[in-house]
This record gives sequence, structure tokens and C-alpha cells, in this order.
Amino acid sequence: MPRLRQVPRAEAPANVLKYYDRLFGERDPVAQPGTATGTPGDWWTVFALVPPVFDHATSHFGMFGMFADQSVSKLDPKLRELGILRAAYCAQSQFVYSQHCKAARRNGLAEEKIAGIPDWQVSAAYSEGERALLAYADGLVLDRGRTSDGVFAAVKAALSDEDILEFTYHVCGYVLHATMCRALKLEYDNVEERIREVPAPGAGELVSDWAGRAWSGDKPG
Repeated sequence: MPRLRQVPRAEAPANVLKYYDRLFGERDPVAQPGTATGTPGDWWTVFALVPPVFDHATSHFGMFGMFADQSVSKLDPKLRELGILRAAYCAQSQFVYSQHCKAARRNGLAEEKIAGIPDWQVSAAYSEGERALLAYADGLVLDRGRTSDGVFAAVKAALSDEDILEFTYHVCGYVLHATMCRALKLEYDNVEERIREVPAPGAGELVSDWAGRAWSGDKPG
């Protein structure tokens, strides 16, 4: 379950209800969760807690995708999805990554380029310009915006200033979504923490301390 309360259909304000109608039909998405893409749909029901936040987030989606009446974006959608996919992978969001594999495919990004996202640095699938954008995405996500002059020059050679601004906005925007989904345990990011101590074998197993001494159980040898 998500870490925050979900907003049922009966409590949804008008700005939220139109999305509920589109995604869930007449169902209450809290009582009967599930979207057409197989997700629980709890991103929508949790973000609905604060309607202005909901509006701000969905206005970003309104630039493109299933909720855009008419795309106002001039950036090549394949490049946009390339950046979002790399952002999702680096920010470790299973939800954002999984959903945008589908979005990338829908916008015409080749399967080998979708599959190559985790190890793009050693993949031959990408053009020189695409590699520049992937390197830039890594700078935005992994280096928190620190980007070398060399990488940025290669990005400038690939895109207009307007497209660079939009690409940067999308990458950084989806880092926000990836981070919030993990923190609030939404959708496919509702998983247990896997970074934890793995217990040692039975008490009779010999292990070594930092000085190289061996002991059995709790008694130094």
C-alpha cells in the first residue's frame, strides 16, 4: 500500500475526477484499483490529496502523451523518451522506467535503443547525438546538473536551444516523479528495501573479524 492516504472517487474534486473517469471509468480507484497498463493507479489517487500539486504534475503530462489534447512540444518525442528512460533508470524507479519503455515504443524509439538504456556507454545502438543526450541526462541525474563543457557542446550540436531547455525540463521533471514514487511507495515502486544486512550462516559457522581472528558464534577464538 502507498504510504499516504488515497482519495476515493466520492471525494475527488472536478480537476481530479476527469482523470479518474479517463483512467478508471466509473470505478472507485481506491476500492477497485487498476489501470489499462496494469499499474495499480495509486499515483493518481495519492497526488489527488493536494489538487494544486495534482494540477502542476498533470500539466507537465499535458505537453505530450495520452493526456495531451495537442502536443505543444517541438522536441523529437523519441529523444524526449530517451532522456526520460535514462532518468528513470538512474533514479531507480521501476514505475517510471516501465511506463516509459511503453511510451518510448509508442513514439517510435527502436527496441535496441530501449534495451540499451542500462549500458548505453558500451552500446552501438545510438547515434552520436543520442549519445551526447544520454551523457547529458547522466550529468543531470547522477551529477545533479554538473555538466562538462565538452558534453554540452555535443548537446548543442545535436539540438536547438529551445529543445535543450525542454529536454532538460523533462529529464529533471521525471527525476522528481521517480523520487516521489520511491519515497511514497507508489505503483511499481511499492517494494521492500533490498539494501539490508544479510544474516550470517548458523552460529557454528567460522567467520573472521577485521584482525583476521576467527571465532565460532559470539566467542573469539
